[in-house]
Amino acid sequence: MSGNPWVRPYFVTGGRTRARHRLFVHTLVTVPRFDPGYASRLPPEARSLYERAHAAVQSVAELSAHCGISLGVTRVLLGDMAARDRVVISPESHASPYDPRLLERIIDGLHQLA
Repeated sequence: MSGNPWVRPYFVTGGRTRARHRLFVHTLVTVPRFDPGYASRLPPEARSLYERAHAAVQSVAELSAHCGISLGVTRVLLGDMAARDRVVISPESHASPYDPRLLERIIDGLHQLA
């Protein structure tokens, strides 16, 4: 089936491009109280994010990559679930993804890998 690749993301997010919550790529997400009934009513993309966030605390970027969902759609879907108290968005320990402490932690991690 060929078609416009933008139609599905547009449909999944209801045409929205902004999340209800401010979600950075490093924002951590979890599902402490998994509800199988709720999961069964979600569209496939949202269900995938919901189930993966229940399996382990993960960042928005990790969820997006592992589920094969674009970052923008991931942010919108997670924001919707957070507004319904279905996922927990960890409070930001860094106000900006460019916080010097965060960059130092990343550099330290890269040094450990080398």
